[in-house]
Amino acid sequence: MVNFEGGRIEMKNEMKNTEAILVVPGKMEIEESQIPDPKDDEVLIKVEYVGVCGSDVHGFESGPFIPPLDPNQKIGLGHECAGEVVGIGTKVTKFKIGDRVCIEPGVPCGKCRFCLEGKYNICPDVDFLATQPNYKGALTNYICHPESFTYKLPDNMNTMEGALVEPAAVGMHAAMSAGVKPGKKIIILGSGCIGLMTLQACKVMGATEIVVVDVLPKRLEMAKKLGAMEVVNGMEDDTEVKCKEILGNLGADIVFETAGSQVTAKQTPLLVMRGGKIMIVGTIPGATPIDFLKINREVTIQTVFRYANRYPATIEAISSGRIDVKSMVTNIYDYKDVQKAFEDSVNCKKDIIKSVIKIN
Repeated sequence: MVNFEGGRIEMKNEMKNTEAILVVPGKMEIEESQIPDPKDDEVLIKVEYVGVCGSDVHGFESGPFIPPLDPNQKIGLGHECAGEVVGIGTKVTKFKIGDRVCIEPGVPCGKCRFCLEGKYNICPDVDFLATQPNYKGALTNYICHPESFTYKLPDNMNTMEGALVEPAAVGMHAAMSAGVKPGKKIIILGSGCIGLMTLQACKVMGATEIVVVDVLPKRLEMAKKLGAMEVVNGMEDDTEVKCKEILGNLGADIVFETAGSQVTAKQTPLLVMRGGKIMIVGTIPGATPIDFLKINREVTIQTVFRYANRYPATIEAISSGRIDVKSMVTNIYDYKDVQKAFEDSVNCKKDIIKSVIKIN
């Protein structure tokens, strides 16, 4: 399929590339594009699966969080990606053609203070798929990516699981940054994909007393299946009263907000115990009033942004069966049905936990 000679790749005629482009908010179209030529430190990947993230759905509905300066800039979507290596640059040493891989979609500058401190996820010049500066999405047949942010999948992991390493790494980063360990009492507000990944990451870290709160029964059922000690339907019960009935009047050691909602963010001070931690994982729009009088007993409020240095641990947790990403996939779409995949994500939220798009 690929001839690799002297660091260059000679493409066979049967190799063709397309990419799904956001023409206007609410409308995706698949159009032909050039197969990218990998740089010396890059691999060329034949994409097999791409997960649909909440940020992708927001982009589909409203356009990118940060619009491009050029109104003619093409907008791609998708960043949860895995596939097969079909070409390698001259300086690549970790991979060979045929390897199954997943990618960490944010490529930092590697030179700024944050990168040098190991916090490359908050690099101000990070090049993250489907956002600035180039808005290149993973919804394409072939993509190039740096070797250093590409990871080989274990033999017992398929590429659909590989695509879901990315959201699982968000949950792992949240749990590890919060200091989850055995004996900690946990409340997770929101049981969408990130909430469920955070739940499983907390279990990997040894926590067992975990309460998950949501308003959608299907998501709460999944939370229970994936190991929540108890679940609470916020539409049917008073969240504070019910959680404290379960965990005790002191509340939780750690409260994760994963829903990205002002409503749940305002609940966090009511649920955390003295000396505990509020971990904001969700992307919450607008200003959220916080009653600091309720948390002035040495409560820590912390935010997390994506992940850094979490892919190896996340891949191991999935490979070993301690994180189950396959059960979370409720909808699989063919690439040609990308428009329907996004429309369903907007219109059928109560029925979808996680959607993936099969590219090849």
